[in-house]
Amino acid sequence: MRFLDRLKPVALLALRVTLGVIMLAHGSIKVHRHMSEFAGYIASLGLPLWLGYASAFTEFVGGILLITGTFTRLAAFFVFLNMCVAIGKVHWQHGLLGAGGYEFALALCTMAFALIFYGAGPISIDAIRGGDGSRGKSR
Repeated sequence: MRFLDRLKPVALLALRVTLGVIMLAHGSIKVHRHMSEFAGYIASLGLPLWLGYASAFTEFVGGILLITGTFTRLAAFFVFLNMCVAIGKVHWQHGLLGAGGYEFALALCTMAFALIFYGAGPISIDAIRGGDGSRGKSR
């Protein structure tokens, strides 16, 4: 099964781009259409209003950064935090599989968690600029 090791860069690319596209899609709706309503909703949950804006921009900008593989670990960290808050404040009460449950948010959270530790991989801007954290490590 060593031939699968050669596909690890493609797997990281798929993981990163999938998470990035999902975050960008969700963030762009909030940023371009419903920013004030979303921030108001976040405030209604007992969180500061500014966190609504931070959440929307995390999804939007974080999605772009993940797709391109730029500052991947940092972007993944903020997406991870965003999804943890979403699970705890919005989805937890609905259970894992109920309508509005935390199943999807948990999957996104886990994807971000993996990218925090694995980084963007060699098919990324991080790798081109030497910021993927793998320099000097033996393969």
